[in-house]
Amino acid sequence: MTSIREFQNLMHRLYFIRDSKRGAKATHEWLKEEVDELNEAIEAINREGIAEELADVLAWLASLANVLEVDLEEAALRKYAGGCPKCGSSPCICTSERKKS
Repeated sequence: MTSIREFQNLMHRLYFIRDSKRGAKATHEWLKEEVDELNEAIEAINREGIAEELADVLAWLASLANVLEVDLEEAALRKYAGGCPKCGSSPCICTSERKKS
């Protein structure tokens, strides 16, 4: 199984030279475009498109983390390994449908 860190390292090997020249702001803009494309695939109920766009979102997120020198695996586990960051439970028992963390 590939870890988040291994995937992030793959994106680093493939794209870091170009991503670092582009910078964080422009890389973030690419990520936002991919999220918009994911939304379009979801609205169209296009299962193949959804899978492709999820992969693109993950790749651009990893690329952005590389430019910003953030270890995604470490950050995600630090925040979520103990359960929901708000209520501490797993599964979450928060009463609100959408909570911004």
